[in-house]
Amino acid sequence: MEPRATFRSMIDPEELVGGEWADWYRLSPAERWLESERLWIAYLAMGGTLDPEPDTQSPFFDPNSSCSGAPHGRPSLRVLRRGGV
Repeated sequence: MEPRATFRSMIDPEELVGGEWADWYRLSPAERWLESERLWIAYLAMGGTLDPEPDTQSPFFDPNSSCSGAPHGRPSLRVLRRGGV
């Protein structure tokens, strides 16, 4: 009698992406959302910024207009709206 092939109903995430990412894939979408919020808070607390990096390949890139950021390394305040709400 020949041995029968075994069928696994699920693929282990470790086989595809490794251990650290497998933990992420096991989270539900709601849990991933909450974890993402925590990661963004930590990133911003460490001085990260949401300002986009300049695109040097863009035809509109002007190296003279690039700002270097706030002198203390933290995000600075900017005017978002000039008119009333």
